[in-house]
Amino acid sequence: MQPASGGNLRRTGGLCRLKGNDMTALPYITDRDVAGRLNWPDMIEALAAGHRLPRAQIGDLFLTRGDDTLMGRAAWVEGAGFGIKTFSVMAGNAARGLPSVQGVMVLYDEETGTPRAILDSKLVTRWKTGADSGLGARYLARPDSRELVIIGAGEVSGSLAEVYSALFPGLERIRIWNRTEANAARLVARLAAQGIRAEVAPDLAEAVAGADIVASATMSRVPVLKGEWVRPGTHVDLVGAFRGDMREADDTLLRRARIFVDSRETTLEHIGELKIPLAAGVISPESVLGDYYDLEARRAGRVTPEEITLCKNGGGAHLDLMTARAIIAACAVNPETGIDHA
Repeated sequence: MQPASGGNLRRTGGLCRLKGNDMTALPYITDRDVAGRLNWPDMIEALAAGHRLPRAQIGDLFLTRGDDTLMGRAAWVEGAGFGIKTFSVMAGNAARGLPSVQGVMVLYDEETGTPRAILDSKLVTRWKTGADSGLGARYLARPDSRELVIIGAGEVSGSLAEVYSALFPGLERIRIWNRTEANAARLVARLAAQGIRAEVAPDLAEAVAGADIVASATMSRVPVLKGEWVRPGTHVDLVGAFRGDMREADDTLLRRARIFVDSRETTLEHIGELKIPLAAGVISPESVLGDYYDLEARRAGRVTPEEITLCKNGGGAHLDLMTARAIIAACAVNPETGIDHA
């Protein structure tokens, strides 16, 4: 996928490069530009560092047509500039042989407003989503966690296996459950090729009951994770829901857990995971004990080893912005000038 930049967009040595002061020729960064240059611990730290800056100003656009979604996420962070990610989620694209998610992110100069770089939104989303969950687990999961259960077998689930393996070297068992067991088996095989040992979990309730960390990355509209299955001390990472009609955890789990979010602005009003139980009175806004700004400042967090912690990974443009800046820094692109110094 190439943005429409006419003849001024060109690649030299992999990266698209800015030619002089020609603002129509922007660096365009894709997966092939970052191969071997990024890792999960560094990306998680980049997000943590971003939450030590002033609180972001963010705004979201959600448009839907049946099962299709158009989303726009913009953020301005003092000291980190501003940017916007726009992408579509098209349910019928699999049958067309096209990716279901497509889009771009544009970074701007903080002082002049000049566009400085374009990044493939899938690249940004992959690293942001995984690092987002990783940061939540760094704050909230028990450091001695040994067993991880992942619900879902898509691309995000693969990233979560990578993230948790990097973050918790003491993990002894990774189990993957999916409604279609063959898909879970395929993910296990892909992870094995990366040197990550995992196994299929045939029974979700049994797997969750033995887990220290449960990460769910489905597109379910009805809860797949029941609170009665979750043992004390577990950290629950909810990733999949992104629309107002989606949720992965049931009311029992929300009542039992201490609830945190990556961003109050993106999770409480837009995403069904918390929006639905808030509207039903199952939980209140006060049930959400903190976001990543609170957790990074240690104003909130895990109190005892026995409590269940739950973190809703709802994303947000400020997280996209932090991730995108880390990506272009790793690619030796100056985020202020857009010039590739590699």
